[in-house]
Amino acid sequence: MEQGSVAAPTAGLHFTESIFDQLALKNIDKEYVTLHVGAGTFKPVKADKLQEHEMHAEWIDVTLSSIQKLIETEKDIIAVGTTSARTLESLYWLGVKALINPGMKTAELHQWDVYEVPLAESKFSKAEALTALLNWMQSNQLKRLFTQTQLLITPGYKFRIINALITNFHQPQSTLLLLVAAATKSEWKKMYAYALEHDFRFLSYGDGNLIFIN
Repeated sequence: MEQGSVAAPTAGLHFTESIFDQLALKNIDKEYVTLHVGAGTFKPVKADKLQEHEMHAEWIDVTLSSIQKLIETEKDIIAVGTTSARTLESLYWLGVKALINPGMKTAELHQWDVYEVPLAESKFSKAEALTALLNWMQSNQLKRLFTQTQLLITPGYKFRIINALITNFHQPQSTLLLLVAAATKSEWKKMYAYALEHDFRFLSYGDGNLIFIN
């Protein structure tokens, strides 16, 4: 883990070297991305309206070669952790920004960008958006994308990059639970009820779950 994060990537702690070896035997590849988790991740949502909640900005660090692999792969993309999910989804929207404005000076994603015109009306494919981001990086002679994202994923959000999510069980009134609700729609309540009924462990060093995104 890079220095700068205030928390460990806890969903990733479920993966041992033995598990990685077993995944490799099944032709399941792995790729690493970085998101420096800020203290704001754990800030509860207390506003009466979601529009009044200010999402924290966090730094992401993704290599050009990782973006190239995302473009080329025909496999499902499974994010390990909500931070990885936010990082990967941010790449799509940064690519859309590059498509709309190829001459943009900086690649940053603000809280409500993806819910507003013109980004919200984007019909670009994953490959189109990521290719535009790749081209923008190359034109700026960047081998790594190190920038900020303030992306807030809420119910109603349409995932553009990931097909599934591995994550732990999160606390009420958190932006992490909002992301899970976006991935599962109304099913998250059944998941959490089942977890409580069967004494699952919650939070950072608790049990994990695999969510398939329709």
